[in-house]
Amino acid sequence: MEQQGMIGIQWIIFIGVAVVSWLIQLNLQSKFKKYSKIAIAGGYTGGDVALKMLHDNGIYDVQVTHVHGHLTDHYNPTNRTVNLSDGVYQSNSVMAAAVAAHECGHAVQHAQAYAPLTLRSKLVPVVSFASQWMTWLLLAGILLLESFPGLLLAGIILFAMTTLFSFITLPVEINASKRALVWLNRSGITNAYNHAQAEDALRSAAYTYVVAALGSLATLIYYIMIFLGRRD
Repeated sequence: MEQQGMIGIQWIIFIGVAVVSWLIQLNLQSKFKKYSKIAIAGGYTGGDVALKMLHDNGIYDVQVTHVHGHLTDHYNPTNRTVNLSDGVYQSNSVMAAAVAAHECGHAVQHAQAYAPLTLRSKLVPVVSFASQWMTWLLLAGILLLESFPGLLLAGIILFAMTTLFSFITLPVEINASKRALVWLNRSGITNAYNHAQAEDALRSAAYTYVVAALGSLATLIYYIMIFLGRRD
Protein backbone atom coordinates (compact mmCIF):
# COMPACT_ATOMS: atom_id res chain seq x y z
CA MET A 1 0.00 0.00 0.00
CA GLU A 2 2.83 2.37 0.85
CA GLN A 3 4.51 1.74 -2.52
CA GLN A 4 1.23 2.30 -4.36
CA GLY A 5 0.77 5.56 -2.51
CA MET A 6 4.25 6.76 -3.43
CA ILE A 7 3.71 5.82 -7.07
CA GLY A 8 0.46 7.78 -6.96
CA ILE A 9 2.32 10.81 -5.67
CA GLN A 10 4.85 10.46 -8.47
CA TRP A 11 2.09 10.41 -11.08
CA ILE A 12 0.66 13.59 -9.58
CA ILE A 13 4.11 15.18 -9.84
CA PHE A 14 4.48 14.04 -13.47
CA ILE A 15 1.10 15.46 -14.42
CA GLY A 16 1.90 18.70 -12.60
CA VAL A 17 5.27 19.06 -14.38
CA ALA A 18 3.65 18.29 -17.74
CA VAL A 19 0.96 20.93 -17.21
CA VAL A 20 3.47 23.54 -16.04
CA SER A 21 5.72 22.74 -19.01
CA TRP A 22 2.81 23.16 -21.41
CA LEU A 23 1.84 26.49 -19.85
CA ILE A 24 5.43 27.75 -20.02
CA GLN A 25 5.67 26.77 -23.68
CA LEU A 26 2.44 28.64 -24.38
CA ASN A 27 3.80 31.66 -22.53
CA LEU A 28 7.06 31.52 -24.49
CA GLN A 29 5.19 31.32 -27.79
CA SER A 30 3.05 34.28 -26.72
CA LYS A 31 6.11 36.34 -25.73
CA PHE A 32 7.88 35.44 -28.97
CA LYS A 33 4.89 36.61 -31.00
CA LYS A 34 4.47 39.78 -28.94
CA TYR A 35 8.09 40.91 -28.87
CA SER A 36 8.67 39.93 -32.49
CA LYS A 37 6.42 42.86 -33.44
CA ILE A 38 8.44 45.46 -31.52
CA ALA A 39 11.33 46.90 -33.54
CA ILE A 40 14.61 48.01 -32.01
CA ALA A 41 16.30 51.29 -32.88
CA GLY A 42 19.03 51.27 -35.49
CA GLY A 43 17.43 48.62 -37.68
CA TYR A 44 19.73 45.85 -36.48
CA THR A 45 18.57 42.40 -37.53
CA GLY A 46 19.25 39.32 -35.44
CA GLY A 47 22.13 38.49 -37.77
CA ASP A 48 23.56 41.98 -37.34
CA VAL A 49 23.25 41.77 -33.56
CA ALA A 50 25.03 38.42 -33.50
CA LEU A 51 27.98 39.66 -35.56
CA LYS A 52 28.30 42.84 -33.52
CA MET A 53 28.25 41.01 -30.19
CA LEU A 54 30.85 38.50 -31.38
CA HIS A 55 33.15 41.23 -32.69
CA ASP A 56 32.67 43.39 -29.58
CA ASN A 57 33.92 40.41 -27.57
CA GLY A 58 36.93 39.90 -29.85
CA ILE A 59 35.50 36.78 -31.50
CA TYR A 60 36.10 36.60 -35.25
CA ASP A 61 36.31 32.85 -35.85
CA VAL A 62 32.60 32.14 -35.26
CA GLN A 63 30.21 32.25 -38.21
CA VAL A 64 26.60 33.42 -38.01
CA THR A 65 24.35 31.23 -40.14
CA HIS A 66 20.66 31.06 -41.02
CA VAL A 67 18.75 27.84 -40.24
CA HIS A 68 15.13 27.05 -41.00
CA GLY A 69 12.49 26.42 -38.38
CA HIS A 70 10.90 28.12 -35.39
CA LEU A 71 12.93 28.57 -32.19
CA THR A 72 15.69 26.42 -33.69
CA ASP A 73 18.38 28.92 -32.69
CA HIS A 74 21.52 27.40 -31.19
CA TYR A 75 25.29 27.70 -30.85
CA ASN A 76 27.34 24.80 -32.16
CA PRO A 77 30.71 24.62 -30.39
CA THR A 78 31.92 21.85 -32.71
CA ASN A 79 31.95 23.92 -35.90
CA ARG A 80 31.82 27.28 -34.07
CA THR A 81 28.63 28.63 -35.59
CA VAL A 82 25.79 30.73 -34.22
CA ASN A 83 22.68 29.39 -35.98
CA LEU A 84 19.68 31.71 -36.10
CA SER A 85 16.17 30.70 -37.13
CA ASP A 86 13.84 32.26 -39.70
CA GLY A 87 12.16 34.53 -37.17
CA VAL A 88 15.46 35.83 -35.76
CA TYR A 89 18.10 36.11 -38.48
CA GLN A 90 16.38 38.74 -40.63
CA SER A 91 14.12 40.35 -38.03
CA ASN A 92 14.96 43.63 -36.30
CA SER A 93 12.68 42.97 -33.33
CA VAL A 94 13.38 42.95 -29.62
CA MET A 95 12.90 39.19 -29.57
CA ALA A 96 15.35 38.66 -32.43
CA ALA A 97 17.99 40.80 -30.73
CA ALA A 98 17.54 38.98 -27.41
CA VAL A 99 17.72 35.50 -28.93
CA ALA A 100 20.70 36.34 -31.15
CA ALA A 101 22.60 37.86 -28.22
CA HIS A 102 21.77 34.85 -26.04
CA GLU A 103 23.24 32.41 -28.58
CA CYS A 104 26.32 34.61 -28.89
CA GLY A 105 26.53 34.44 -25.11
CA HIS A 106 27.32 30.75 -25.56
CA ALA A 107 30.05 31.62 -28.06
CA VAL A 108 31.57 34.01 -25.50
CA GLN A 109 31.35 31.26 -22.87
CA HIS A 110 33.18 28.93 -25.23
CA ALA A 111 35.89 31.49 -25.97
CA GLN A 112 36.41 32.10 -22.26
CA ALA A 113 36.28 28.39 -21.32
CA TYR A 114 33.27 28.88 -19.05
CA ALA A 115 33.43 25.82 -16.76
CA PRO A 116 29.77 24.65 -16.87
CA LEU A 117 29.76 24.84 -20.69
CA THR A 118 33.02 22.88 -20.85
CA LEU A 119 31.58 20.23 -18.55
CA ARG A 120 28.35 20.03 -20.55
CA SER A 121 30.30 19.61 -23.78
CA LYS A 122 32.31 16.75 -22.27
CA LEU A 123 29.07 15.05 -21.22
CA VAL A 124 27.49 15.19 -24.69
CA PRO A 125 28.93 11.81 -25.88
CA VAL A 126 27.90 10.17 -22.61
CA VAL A 127 24.39 11.60 -22.77
CA SER A 128 24.09 10.59 -26.42
CA PHE A 129 24.95 7.00 -25.49
CA ALA A 130 22.61 7.09 -22.49
CA SER A 131 19.72 8.41 -24.57
CA GLN A 132 20.11 5.52 -27.02
CA TRP A 133 19.89 2.76 -24.45
CA MET A 134 18.20 3.98 -21.27
CA THR A 135 14.60 3.63 -22.51
CA TRP A 136 15.14 -0.01 -23.46
CA LEU A 137 16.97 -0.79 -20.22
CA LEU A 138 14.31 0.90 -18.10
CA LEU A 139 11.50 -0.95 -19.90
CA ALA A 140 13.26 -4.30 -19.71
CA GLY A 141 14.24 -3.60 -16.12
CA ILE A 142 10.64 -2.99 -15.05
CA LEU A 143 9.34 -6.06 -16.90
CA LEU A 144 12.12 -8.28 -15.48
CA LEU A 145 12.48 -6.52 -12.16
CA GLU A 146 12.34 -9.62 -9.95
CA SER A 147 14.59 -11.75 -12.16
CA PHE A 148 17.18 -9.20 -13.37
CA PRO A 149 17.07 -6.06 -11.19
CA GLY A 150 20.45 -5.05 -12.57
CA LEU A 151 18.80 -4.04 -15.84
CA LEU A 152 16.69 -1.41 -14.12
CA LEU A 153 19.70 -0.22 -12.12
CA ALA A 154 21.69 0.21 -15.34
CA GLY A 155 18.82 2.16 -16.85
CA ILE A 156 18.63 4.37 -13.76
CA ILE A 157 22.35 5.13 -13.97
CA LEU A 158 22.03 6.15 -17.61
CA PHE A 159 18.95 8.23 -16.86
CA ALA A 160 20.82 9.92 -14.02
CA MET A 161 23.41 11.10 -16.54
CA THR A 162 20.71 12.80 -18.62
CA THR A 163 19.30 14.39 -15.46
CA LEU A 164 22.73 15.66 -14.50
CA PHE A 165 23.08 17.09 -18.01
CA SER A 166 19.75 18.93 -17.60
CA PHE A 167 20.90 20.57 -14.37
CA ILE A 168 24.31 21.51 -15.75
CA THR A 169 22.47 23.14 -18.65
CA LEU A 170 20.71 25.55 -16.27
CA PRO A 171 23.72 27.72 -15.30
CA VAL A 172 24.92 27.61 -18.92
CA GLU A 173 21.64 29.03 -20.22
CA ILE A 174 21.14 31.53 -17.41
CA ASN A 175 24.69 32.83 -17.72
CA ALA A 176 24.34 33.19 -21.51
CA SER A 177 21.21 35.30 -20.98
CA LYS A 178 22.98 37.49 -18.39
CA ARG A 179 25.87 38.08 -20.78
CA ALA A 180 23.39 38.91 -23.55
CA LEU A 181 21.44 41.41 -21.47
CA VAL A 182 24.55 43.19 -20.20
CA TRP A 183 25.89 43.54 -23.72
CA LEU A 184 22.53 44.61 -25.23
CA ASN A 185 22.31 47.41 -22.68
CA ARG A 186 25.97 48.44 -22.91
CA SER A 187 26.01 48.46 -26.71
CA GLY A 188 22.82 50.49 -26.97
CA ILE A 189 20.97 47.82 -28.96
CA THR A 190 18.24 47.98 -26.32
CA ASN A 191 17.18 51.10 -24.45
CA ALA A 192 15.13 52.18 -21.46
CA TYR A 193 11.93 51.37 -23.33
CA ASN A 194 12.61 47.86 -24.57
CA HIS A 195 15.38 46.37 -22.41
CA ALA A 196 12.84 45.01 -19.92
CA GLN A 197 11.09 43.28 -22.81
CA ALA A 198 14.31 41.57 -23.90
CA GLU A 199 14.88 40.50 -20.30
CA ASP A 200 11.32 39.15 -20.05
CA ALA A 201 11.76 37.15 -23.27
CA LEU A 202 14.96 35.48 -22.12
CA ARG A 203 13.52 34.79 -18.67
CA SER A 204 10.56 33.01 -20.25
CA ALA A 205 12.93 30.87 -22.31
CA ALA A 206 14.97 29.99 -19.21
CA TYR A 207 11.87 28.64 -17.46
CA THR A 208 11.63 25.86 -20.06
CA TYR A 209 15.05 24.55 -18.99
CA VAL A 210 14.10 24.71 -15.31
CA VAL A 211 10.94 22.68 -15.86
CA ALA A 212 12.80 20.16 -18.03
CA ALA A 213 15.40 19.63 -15.30
CA LEU A 214 12.79 19.24 -12.56
CA GLY A 215 10.76 16.86 -14.72
CA SER A 216 13.83 14.75 -15.36
CA LEU A 217 14.60 14.66 -11.63
CA ALA A 218 11.04 13.61 -10.78
CA THR A 219 11.22 10.80 -13.34
CA LEU A 220 14.59 9.65 -11.97
CA ILE A 221 13.18 9.52 -8.43
CA TYR A 222 10.21 7.50 -9.73
CA TYR A 223 12.48 4.81 -11.22
CA ILE A 224 14.65 4.74 -8.10
CA MET A 225 11.56 4.16 -5.98
CA ILE A 226 10.49 1.27 -8.20
CA PHE A 227 13.96 -0.27 -7.85
CA LEU A 228 14.10 0.19 -4.08
CA GLY A 229 10.55 -1.10 -3.61
CA ARG A 230 10.95 -4.26 -5.67
CA ARG A 231 10.90 -6.50 -2.58
CA ASP A 232 8.06 -4.79 -0.73
